[in-house]
Amino acid sequence: MAPNDAGQVLLLACGALAREILAIKEGRGWDHMTLACLPAILHNTPDKIVPAVQAAVEKHKPHFDTIFVVYADCGTGGQLKAACDEMGVEMVEGPHCYSFYEGNAEFAALGEITSFYLTDFLVRQFDAFVTKPLGLDRHPDLRDMYFGNYEKLVYQAQSRDPALEEKAKACADFLGLDYEYRFTGYGDLEAALGAQS
Repeated sequence: MAPNDAGQVLLLACGALAREILAIKEGRGWDHMTLACLPAILHNTPDKIVPAVQAAVEKHKPHFDTIFVVYADCGTGGQLKAACDEMGVEMVEGPHCYSFYEGNAEFAALGEITSFYLTDFLVRQFDAFVTKPLGLDRHPDLRDMYFGNYEKLVYQAQSRDPALEEKAKACADFLGLDYEYRFTGYGDLEAALGAQS
């Protein structure tokens, strides 16, 4: 998703966050912010996130007063934060979107190491981001190798949508996991964007 209008602040985001960012931006009337997204599928190869963010910042920096990177660490092992510091841009705090949706402090306090998380985006895109990339559509016997150490699937809902909740339950069943629903809304994401307003 490329920027569609000039604004003072560019939100350079993961495509998995686009719907939520647009909803927050519209709800708050933040017309001075422009959204540009990188492909969400980069999460399947986190080593490609940093170069993609660097290239996008370099491309857009001359056109905006501020660029805010709407990614958490996302499996980069601190490399994204180091790159953002080097480029002079800020980014969302936290290890991943599951943490900032829950609220970083709350997520850390939960200490859930045997939970597999889905957001609204991942429920909608479960086949494209989980089933097919992991080969579970072709080799269902791999399920327990991938998910055998997980105990439950936690659906962190950003919206109240019964159809998504039903689909999330089906995802849990497919993975052989217990199911938990949590309405998180936007968690720390809205405050992080608000700090740029």
